[in-house]
Amino acid sequence: MTIALQLAANHRVALLSKDQLQTGSTQLAQGGIAAVFDPSDSIDAHVADTLKAGAGLCHDNVVHSTLERGPAALQWLIDQGVEFSKDGSGDSFHLTKEGGHSHRRILHTADATGQAISGTLANRARETPDIDIFEHHVVVDLTTQADSGSRSLRCNGAYVLDKNRDRVCLFQAKIVVLATGGASKVYLYTSNPDGASGDGIAVAWRKGCRVANMEFNQFHPTCLFHPRAKSFLVSEALRGEGARLLLPDGSRFMHDFHADAELAPRDIVARAIDHEMKRLGADCVYLDISHKPTEFIHNHFPTVTARCLDFGIDITKEPIPVVPAAHYTCGGIVTDINGRTDLNNLYAIGECAFTGLHGANRMASNSLLECLVFAHSAATSICSEISKVPAPSYTKAWDSSRVTYSDEDVVISHNWDELRRFMWDYVGIVRTRKRLERAEHRIRLLHREIQEYYRNYKVSRDLLELRNLAVTADLIIRSALLRKESRGLHYTLDHPELSPVAKDTILVPMNFAGQDIIVSKN
Repeated sequence: MTIALQLAANHRVALLSKDQLQTGSTQLAQGGIAAVFDPSDSIDAHVADTLKAGAGLCHDNVVHSTLERGPAALQWLIDQGVEFSKDGSGDSFHLTKEGGHSHRRILHTADATGQAISGTLANRARETPDIDIFEHHVVVDLTTQADSGSRSLRCNGAYVLDKNRDRVCLFQAKIVVLATGGASKVYLYTSNPDGASGDGIAVAWRKGCRVANMEFNQFHPTCLFHPRAKSFLVSEALRGEGARLLLPDGSRFMHDFHADAELAPRDIVARAIDHEMKRLGADCVYLDISHKPTEFIHNHFPTVTARCLDFGIDITKEPIPVVPAAHYTCGGIVTDINGRTDLNNLYAIGECAFTGLHGANRMASNSLLECLVFAHSAATSICSEISKVPAPSYTKAWDSSRVTYSDEDVVISHNWDELRRFMWDYVGIVRTRKRLERAEHRIRLLHREIQEYYRNYKVSRDLLELRNLAVTADLIIRSALLRKESRGLHYTLDHPELSPVAKDTILVPMNFAGQDIIVSKN
């Protein structure tokens, strides 16, 4: 939505969403967005914290560039109408502190920051004449044509399933931007919405774009554990305001794992919880903020308070049962600092992209910042280049004449469940080579079965998401097998030590598009 609003001043934009426009991970973000607004804070401090959390794999130039542009990007958001919470005086923003941050630098709107951001941008997009919005449209595959004057291809559109009319349509454009989010739905337990199925990563890979660092899947330490709760994340901001992690007997444990205890980086907290749950055979641990004043809790965490009350949990009086869950995909489609991918005229921004910002472990609240900053830089790049891009050539319409409707959709649901379960069991928070090899064997068999189904039956959203999840799972497994060390979010019992050389894991498809645009780490 940010890049669409940037481009619509001079160009016509088709904005496609697989659900309603606001549906996605952004609207679920509670904690906030990180940027330097406190006079006692500095860009250098934000950079240092990000580099430390990234465990040696952040690209220094990308980190500096992104964080330097952060305050201006947030000011643009404020200018659009987003109202961040103010302090008691009402003169300055109320800033919170989250794991890995050395200063209070998280701007937020109570504990519903994502909802405020996505709602404001959606309203602005709907009011903008040159943005055509197509909801309930699901990407099938990208389309390409020969790039005049060269031997390479360029992206010129996409085949898209229009769920409203149950047919595949062709959208064509001079420039295509993927802002499709991550792939955490590949795991059984996740904080993400159902649509986080790695669609952008999969379609870019199939068209010859490299992907990088797919082994680094961030597991949020604290998701609500309740049989009727679905994917509800308990914000890290609670720990930032003093919430304590407790074992079932009520004792604290994080000080045994890190000097910063509950405010340690997410990978350490998630691994500690996983360790204690397995050691004790416990279903969950507990997050307790009940020692804080009731009014404080209601004012700072109204969403968490209300949601927990829905399940009979009063967080002002009792601890919250929590478990780790897949939360964020740190790797993705390789891009340059302006969001350009290996395929001409194809951009990727947000969680589906690998920019080098997050390294081996994304620091809390840097993700929404990355979305904004790279949307602005990509829009600038597109505006400078689009006049030189010829109109897309004719592409044939989608042919569904040789496929039929399936009367066995149970195959899709069964394969979906099997994939997510073995990814959770074998490619989760703690890994071994044996587990990864089991997952590799299973994904190869499953991938063939899914491809056979895809060739013979009409496409549906469930089938397209399953197809993309299988590709993404394969990329995660292959990347994890290649990393012979434990770093950041990738922890393996076979190689618990840290390698002295920090390298990205870059996978190259057989039909690699051929541009070398990855930025240097140093």
